[in-house]
Amino acid sequence: MATAEEKPGRIKQLRMIAQIINQANPKGLPIVFLSAVATLAVAVVIGIVLDQLVYSIILGIMLAFTVGLVVFGQLAQRAQYSILHGQTGAAAAVLQGMRGNWQVTPAIAVNRDQDLIHMVVGYPGVVLVSEGPGNRVARMLTAEKKRISRVALGIEIYDIQCGDGEGQVPLAKLQRHIMKLPRNLKKPAVNEVKDRLRSLPKNMPLPKGPMPKGARVPRGPKMR
Repeated sequence: MATAEEKPGRIKQLRMIAQIINQANPKGLPIVFLSAVATLAVAVVIGIVLDQLVYSIILGIMLAFTVGLVVFGQLAQRAQYSILHGQTGAAAAVLQGMRGNWQVTPAIAVNRDQDLIHMVVGYPGVVLVSEGPGNRVARMLTAEKKRISRVALGIEIYDIQCGDGEGQVPLAKLQRHIMKLPRNLKKPAVNEVKDRLRSLPKNMPLPKGPMPKGARVPRGPKMR
C-alpha cells in the first residue's frame, strides 16, 4: 500500500501531467472527463434494459475510471512527444522509456551539427538510432555499424533514422517501430552482447546544446 508521503507525491505528479496535457491540447482534459461519463452512461442504459441498475452503476463506475485513466495516459504520451519534438536528445528520452530488456546508450556518436547516434541493445540485436537530417547521419550510421560489428560478431545490427524527413521514423512512432523488429536473440545472448559492447571506447563527447533532462516518455507496450 502507498504511504501517506507517497500519495501527495502521486497527486502532485498527476497534476503536473494534467498541466502538460492542457498546455499541449486544451481539449484534452474535457475529453478524458467525457470519455469516463460516456462509459458510465452506457453502463446505466444497459442496466436499465436488463433491470440490473445497481449492479450496472457499480460496474460502470469502475469501467469509467479505467477508461478515463487509459485516455489520460494516451494524451499524456502525445503531449510529451510534442514537448520533446525538435529537442536535441529527444529520441534518447523516448528510447529510455521502453519496457523490457533493453539497454540504451545515448549519444555514442555526435558531430559538429549536433546530430546524434544512440545505441539500443535488446532481443533484435543492436539498434542504432540517429537524430538529424538523412544526408548527414547516413555516414555516421555506416561508421558506427562498422565499429560495433567488430565487437558484436554475428549479431544483427539495425539502423533507424528518427525524424520527419523522407524514409525517417517520426519520434512518436519510434518505440513501436523498434518493438516490431524480429526477436533474433534470447535473454542470455542479449546479456552477452551487452557485456561485449561495454568494452567499446567512448566515441565523442555529448553536444553543448540542450538535452531533455529526465524527460522520459510514458512506457510503451511490452515487446511481444
